[in-house]
Amino acid sequence: MLKYIFFSLLALFLIALFIQWPVLGKRMNAEDKNRYQKSKHFKDEFFVNKEANLIKEMRANMSTPKLLKRYWNNTNETRPKEKIPQTKPNLKEFLSSNPYGFIWLGHSTLLIRLNNKTILIDPVFSQTASPLPFMVKRFQEAPLTLSELPPIDFVVISHDHYDHLDWKTISFFKDLPSHKQPHFIVPLGVDRHLTYWGIEKSRISAQDWWQGINIEGIEFISTPAQHFSGRSLTQNDTLWASWVFKTLEHSFYFSGDSGYADHFKEIGQKYGPFDLAFLEAGQYDEMWREVHMHPEETTQAALDLKAKKFIPIHWGMFELALHRWDEPIERLKVLSQGIEAKLISPELGQIISTSSE
Repeated sequence: MLKYIFFSLLALFLIALFIQWPVLGKRMNAEDKNRYQKSKHFKDEFFVNKEANLIKEMRANMSTPKLLKRYWNNTNETRPKEKIPQTKPNLKEFLSSNPYGFIWLGHSTLLIRLNNKTILIDPVFSQTASPLPFMVKRFQEAPLTLSELPPIDFVVISHDHYDHLDWKTISFFKDLPSHKQPHFIVPLGVDRHLTYWGIEKSRISAQDWWQGINIEGIEFISTPAQHFSGRSLTQNDTLWASWVFKTLEHSFYFSGDSGYADHFKEIGQKYGPFDLAFLEAGQYDEMWREVHMHPEETTQAALDLKAKKFIPIHWGMFELALHRWDEPIERLKVLSQGIEAKLISPELGQIISTSSE
């Protein structure tokens, strides 16, 4: 997280002085601003959380010298010494998942099979979660490469940070034959990055919080998250979101990145109970607790959502915080004992379906 906040922004600032770099995405212009002003979550030229001054207060309390000192003195094993166990999924088996199935590909990247459609969430297949090749490197390969993916019907994005929105991955889909290109479902503002990178507008649906779209029997509903956005020094000019996926028989929830707040209970009351909830559970720290949940909060969010089962994400692939790399899952195994929501912690690449749960 320190690298993400400090070194990346410094490097981006220096680079942006000299070049227009596609990976940074597209800046907001007057036309964009006029469109966003229709949203009640857009104020004073920026998108805001329910608590409008939350990010400003968090940063005011965050000491860069203290962060640097903690980073350099940190002795936790933030990267595994050996490769994490993973499996190569049998995609024929995955595509036959009925009524649903999923594969965790590391961090927040997921393949979901629902209503005979394949959904790819927050796909990051680059070697780094950064615009710079020497920063925030993954500590192991994903179980599948981009070229090995099955045909994708929908790509869903939670927000535009580099560990959730990857320019090289989006470019892969742009270069596919037209009939193989997926439909992209994103929060407000993220659509302008996609069109800048060559995705046709007709293939993008941009949603405000509490807006939904029904495509081929699946309802995609954008719901609140407590976070922030930005790919350069300019931040919060695109919206961040969590997502609800509903069919006539089943419902999933994907948290994206979020601190713990009352929106989980609100979403649970409005759309729960959920068959599965994919909840962020890593890259946390007391200094940025407002925007990333600690494991205790992840378990409470699962209960607030009325989730029958929950799957921890946002860990197991990148080093973005100072805690031990496997601390999130070890703490969750203890915290989830005896609660109503069942913890599911699959291996990377493992197929989880209704027949395997």
